[in-house]
Amino acid sequence: MKFLCDQMLGNLSRWLRFFGFDTYYIQSDIDDDELLKIAEKDNRIIITRDKELIIRANKRKLKIINIDSINLDVQIKRILKNAEINENKILSRCSICNTILKKIDKQDVKNKIPNKIYNNMNIFFFCELCDKTYWMGTHYDKIIKKIIEIKNGN
Repeated sequence: MKFLCDQMLGNLSRWLRFFGFDTYYIQSDIDDDELLKIAEKDNRIIITRDKELIIRANKRKLKIINIDSINLDVQIKRILKNAEINENKILSRCSICNTILKKIDKQDVKNKIPNKIYNNMNIFFFCELCDKTYWMGTHYDKIIKKIIEIKNGN
């Protein structure tokens, strides 16, 4: 399942990526026609709060999920009602650019991360597109905790 989030849903797009969903986030000022073309070409489900965009997408018979809350947890739960979570894909994408992360050898990140992290962690992942390194630290633990809470309906 592939998604396209409009500009109003940046936090939601990041969290969908944490869940492992292929999520295109519209960050620039592209017009609705271009957004609709991208969704159609890539067979993406449009996620939006924009009423006019919903009308235009419906006319083109594109798949849409209407988000009517500003609460992030409510937004995530709305998406998860229609999407199956693949446990193996959780935290497999870069939260910034959506690229699939690659496991990287510890010695290859030595000069890219703080020494304390390098000395205390052994597993690292890397985004080849935005040159970001990830590891399973406290931020990882908080994300996993929130994912579990959301999955369990809390």
